[in-house]
Amino acid sequence: MSNLLNISSSPHVRDKSSTKSIMWDVFLALMPATIFGICNFGIKAAVLIVTCVVTAVLSEYIWQKAMKLPLTVSDGSAALTGLLLALNLSSTFPVWMAVIGSVFAIIIVKQLFGGLGQNFMNPALGARCFLMVSFAGQMTSFTYDGVTGATPLAMIKQGDDSTRLVDMFLGTIGGTIGETCTLALLLGAAYLLVRKVITWTIPVCYIVTFAVFALIFGGHGFDITYLAKELCGGGLMLGAFFMATDYVTSPITPRGQIVFGILLGVLTGVFRIFGASAEGVSYAIIICNLLVPLIERVTIPVPFGKEGIKDGK
Repeated sequence: MSNLLNISSSPHVRDKSSTKSIMWDVFLALMPATIFGICNFGIKAAVLIVTCVVTAVLSEYIWQKAMKLPLTVSDGSAALTGLLLALNLSSTFPVWMAVIGSVFAIIIVKQLFGGLGQNFMNPALGARCFLMVSFAGQMTSFTYDGVTGATPLAMIKQGDDSTRLVDMFLGTIGGTIGETCTLALLLGAAYLLVRKVITWTIPVCYIVTFAVFALIFGGHGFDITYLAKELCGGGLMLGAFFMATDYVTSPITPRGQIVFGILLGVLTGVFRIFGASAEGVSYAIIICNLLVPLIERVTIPVPFGKEGIKDGK
């Protein structure tokens, strides 16, 4: 029996990963989309990205210094938040507004709730929603090749199906800095999956659920081209692989992750197809972030031998 039952102190599961390595892995995985965004939208995109990253890092450093907290800026979480926020903004978005958004993400959403691991929603998306409410005009203004116009998703919602699928996949369209090139985002996602930073559960459940919802309620029947454009357009791929999978704001239970992904797909479909806006990824993720405690409560596995039999059943 002694050979079968060994007792040791926790932790019983060990891994070489650390918060720092995970954050910088995600940061690195976003480089294809970041580089393409700069090439696609020019120097304004680069300035906005640098501004958001630097502001987020400085905000965290100054706050922790002022509050006499341990400094954690080297773990990469603040830099990643700044990068994600920038990739969710239009290249023409005013720099001073981006600064406000970065400070809001770090101070209000992250630090006031205890810092990394305690925030109840994704800081970058929380800031994006805050900016959307505060500066709706600037957040919904997109310029590509010097021409201001609607995004392909908005055009599809209005009945204009003229945007080519290949342009949406390769990113030669208007939109936010980091969402346009599906190919670049998939390359980054593949890196995270190979590195085992994320698992397939949430992204696949999210994308498949949204796809089914769009086919049923999209009004285009079983139109694969329409479905592909909905998947490539907007922030779905960026949200599914890089924000919905955030360790802090997503469920840790396997069944909870499935439920989380399904809810994300349904909410995104409702917002996109039945809502006033053509997009809906940010709000879907934020709402599901708030539901994570409930999801985990009903999906947490029952400990072995606990309450297994009640009343002879």
